[in-house]
Amino acid sequence: MEQNLNAWYAVYTKPRWEKKVAALLERKQLENYCPLNVVEKRWSDRRKLVQEALFPSYVFVRISKDQQRAVRETEGIVNFVYWLGKPAVIHDHEIDLIRRFLREYRSASVEKFPIRQHDLVEINAGPLMHHRGRIIEVGNNKVKAMLHSLGCSLVATVPAQDVTVIKKTDLNYV
Repeated sequence: MEQNLNAWYAVYTKPRWEKKVAALLERKQLENYCPLNVVEKRWSDRRKLVQEALFPSYVFVRISKDQQRAVRETEGIVNFVYWLGKPAVIHDHEIDLIRRFLREYRSASVEKFPIRQHDLVEINAGPLMHHRGRIIEVGNNKVKAMLHSLGCSLVATVPAQDVTVIKKTDLNYV
């Protein structure tokens, strides 16, 4: 017996439609969150503070599974963000963390850091969790890492989000 509880999901929107999508979801009485960041825009004749989406092309929505169709039918929404073949569930504490961060810091930015060949990494999930190794190949959201164990090298292909690049200061490996 599956419970039909509300959970947070991320939806992918058309470019620059984040605020419009949030308003359309609001009209449908669907709980949503579009984290906005205050950014200074400059033109040749003036400056202005504007609110932009912290996560370009993403809006978070808290719904039950029964409401997924209504969300998909909302103008401006391309699709849900998927993880392992299902719409990705975002934990409440992660949404709370984003809200708290934006309350405390006037201007924030989201930066992606690349995983490059030869980076030292630690695996965060799966059967190889907490093992460290070196990236030997980077592909479509997957990386191949060489893990030294028992005097031989194991090569594992893992999802890129399951690895953390090890800073040079954190090295007690290799």
